[in-house]
Amino acid sequence: MSVPAEPKPFGKQKASNLQTQSQIIELNIGGDIFTTTSSTLTKHPRSKLAEMFNSGQPKLQTDSEGRYFIDRPGTYFKYILEYLRSNQVPTQCIQEVYKEAFFYDLEPLIKELEDSPQIFGEQVARKQFLARVPHYPENIELMIRIARAEAMASRQSGVVVCVVKTEEDLAKCQDALNSLDTNKKSVVNFGPWKASPSISDLLDCIKMDVGAKGYRVSFQVYASEKGFRFKSNSHFYTFLFTWW
Repeated sequence: MSVPAEPKPFGKQKASNLQTQSQIIELNIGGDIFTTTSSTLTKHPRSKLAEMFNSGQPKLQTDSEGRYFIDRPGTYFKYILEYLRSNQVPTQCIQEVYKEAFFYDLEPLIKELEDSPQIFGEQVARKQFLARVPHYPENIELMIRIARAEAMASRQSGVVVCVVKTEEDLAKCQDALNSLDTNKKSVVNFGPWKASPSISDLLDCIKMDVGAKGYRVSFQVYASEKGFRFKSNSHFYTFLFTWW
């Protein structure tokens, strides 16, 4: 009498078994292990996960235990999986889950997240405003380069910023900008722009975006120096980078 073969772990089974709708699947997402079913992963036919697991043979690497490996942050995949299982929209780590939803091309989840206050405020309100501020991303990088260049043997380095909302403000500040240039001081200019947010709103955005790059930064009204040809301090600020 023949002895039946021992069952093999899923990861080492033949690919044809994946065609069973209720097939249990083990995943290794960036080192975190998840167990689910093929029907859950293929719930949204246009998603990247459905593309990966709808075919009889997933074109994915496997780990040493035969689990399918996806090189993405496992920390946030649990929210993706919970949405696939129960349509539950995450309320934590919204920005990070939003990025993962884009990677997995989960259009329904992307749309749900875009209605959340966090994503709506960032994508629709703040980014659309900053898109109207000329050369905003380049000026953020310029500030960082200046601050790093002036950081030698110092705890802090300061970058002078001129923020003007209107063309009229820019014209008024031009003489002061020339005097700063004469004093060999670098100035980063922001504006003008045509949108409702104020100068203080833009200053907060600058601080937020520099901080998002890992820098400790604060700002204060620029302290006028001798020879500075501008009496009002409503347009000139010093951003202080603290290094230690």
